[in-house]
Amino acid sequence: GAEEPGMEAEAQELPLGCGGEGGSPAAGRSPEGEGRRDPPQASVSNGGDAESGKELVELKVIWNKNKYDVKFCLDSTGAELKQKIHSLTGLPPAMQKVMFKGLLPEEKTLREIKVTNGAKIMVVGSTINDVLAVNTPKEAAQQEVKAEENKKEPLCRQKQHRKVLDKGKPDDVMPSVKGVQERLPTVPLSGMYNKSGGKVRLTFKLEQDQLWIGTKERTEKLPMGSIKNVVSEPIEGHEDYHMMAFQLGPTEASYYWVYWVPTQYVDAIKDTVLGKWQYF
Repeated sequence: GAEEPGMEAEAQELPLGCGGEGGSPAAGRSPEGEGRRDPPQASVSNGGDAESGKELVELKVIWNKNKYDVKFCLDSTGAELKQKIHSLTGLPPAMQKVMFKGLLPEEKTLREIKVTNGAKIMVVGSTINDVLAVNTPKEAAQQEVKAEENKKEPLCRQKQHRKVLDKGKPDDVMPSVKGVQERLPTVPLSGMYNKSGGKVRLTFKLEQDQLWIGTKERTEKLPMGSIKNVVSEPIEGHEDYHMMAFQLGPTEASYYWVYWVPTQYVDAIKDTVLGKWQYF
């Protein structure tokens, strides 16, 4: 009579245990007790993997001189492997090129493409931070160049140009229309100054692909193709007019300067001389 409470206590503890060692014969015969012991046994046989029953394969993932030892399910797809690589490297799947005997197909499983233990998986790609790190110095350099340009003295303040601009706006200069872009007129642009302070006119001979620069003394006929560049800048205090230079050679000495160009024709002159022709 004294042993019965102890036996009942032992029988109640068995379902909560991990095996039947030391238990009663009745507990060993219970089908319910055996069912409760099976999951721990399966977990142990799988090496403690949470996804019991799935076959794993050991991979060596190589990216950006870094190596990662990975155990991955053999029946997972290439797309799922990319997600795993993302968690390891921070490299978004869309920016990954995963190589195993060629480009890894996303829709197939590792088993289907015959990935085996110890397989090397090569990954090519840059993270967003890497891309930004590369672009930032370039952007910074461009900003520095712009800052240097902004620090430069405006052309209209430089001594060589002031001696012409200080003469004031020519009385017979063509009227300007600020904030408007117009096609080149059918008549020559006239009433402007050149760098010596003499009157100059520009005639655009489109049928001959020439620019005629005329002064009182002579007219120079320049092939459009000989003009390497066109630069211009608004004249301070008279922003509806520009000073403009046609680059005829490799040095600044080859620039032919024209002052008091009406602003509405500036873009049309550049496009015409440089062969864009969008105004015609």
